[in-house]
Amino acid sequence: MNARRSGGQYSDQNWLRSFMFTLYGTSVLVVSYFPLFYAHLGFSSPQMGLLYSVGPLISILSNLFWSMMSDRLGTVRKIMALLLGGQLITAIVLARATDFSSVMLILSFFYFFYYPVFPLADTMAIKIAQRHGRNFIAIRVFGSLGYSFFALTIGYLLRALGPQYSVAICIVIVVTALLITIGLKDVKRTEAAPLSVDMESTDKPLKASGLREILLQKEVLWFFGSVFLLAIGYRMNEAFLTISLKGMNAGDEVVGWALLASALSEIPIFFLLSRYGDKFKELPLLAFASLMFTLRFLFMSLAQEPGTVVAIQAMHSISFGIYYVTAVRYITRIIPDHLRATGMALFTVVWSSGAGLLSGTFGGLIYQDAGRIVFYLVATGFSILAFIGFLSKHLMDLGGGADRRLKSKTPL
Repeated sequence: MNARRSGGQYSDQNWLRSFMFTLYGTSVLVVSYFPLFYAHLGFSSPQMGLLYSVGPLISILSNLFWSMMSDRLGTVRKIMALLLGGQLITAIVLARATDFSSVMLILSFFYFFYYPVFPLADTMAIKIAQRHGRNFIAIRVFGSLGYSFFALTIGYLLRALGPQYSVAICIVIVVTALLITIGLKDVKRTEAAPLSVDMESTDKPLKASGLREILLQKEVLWFFGSVFLLAIGYRMNEAFLTISLKGMNAGDEVVGWALLASALSEIPIFFLLSRYGDKFKELPLLAFASLMFTLRFLFMSLAQEPGTVVAIQAMHSISFGIYYVTAVRYITRIIPDHLRATGMALFTVVWSSGAGLLSGTFGGLIYQDAGRIVFYLVATGFSILAFIGFLSKHLMDLGGGADRRLKSKTPL
């Protein structure tokens, strides 16, 4: 009996680890290599920015729609399989598209099936980790490992085959992930679960009453405002990193090394902060992460060689890695438990959807009209504003605490 139970645990978790590993291969392609496919088709920087920004726009609706469908049907695995099937069909159609309007239309449908898979996968990982008494990071880290593996492998494949095969590789990865879902053990989204440490995860759709209650808190508004400023610079870099490297005459394999440097660098930071992060206050850590983003984008504006960009990408660990874990921990502190899922959903909209829409649209115009240097200086400016936002809030909290202590000592 115990042997069977132990074997079940081992099989259950490893199927999910394999799924997470494979799933993040599509993330590598969509975020980093699809822009090379667009450039191959002859699209301009503003057009590529629009193609990037349509995804965050679609994700606002698609995440909520498929979240409600998953809750209503009481299944995560079947919804993920359905979404992967939708990705497969739209990717096959996308492979034949050549003009901008067709690509924009097909890509909109692809994004409708693409974005919701990640919060669903995170939900499954959280609950299976809870079921077996494991740390969520022990499962989620396989997503980062998969991202690292595919970032490098796809780079060399596209160097040999050409960027026109980006969608074909995507189809192969999606089929593989779809086959792996057969071995996954289903969970219900309505089960109680601890909060994810992944910023893409949300367990419930936004509710108007909860949204109003959250937005009435000044501390929350200040935090989301600073997050939005930081996210604009981050999403600008995400959308145009590969285009910047190609502008330096870097090969597709160099793009892979740059993505590998960022993906691998975040892993030790995740483990360190999950263990020791509670010893530090959140706002100073967020201000420090914003400062590291500032230096990272400033260095990108000065970089002239692809090798330099690869080295700069290793700063992902002390910028995004620190921000990523700390921001979620801060949310768990400032938002009440009964509104936490709503707060995380709003956080996802601010960090991913809203900032992605703005950065893709205007970032493409800046990149084409002003060039890469000015583009990254603008991203640097947004990071500086975020640094000021987080640090000033921390200083105000310290001042408020001093005032409260003074008042408590004043005799009546």
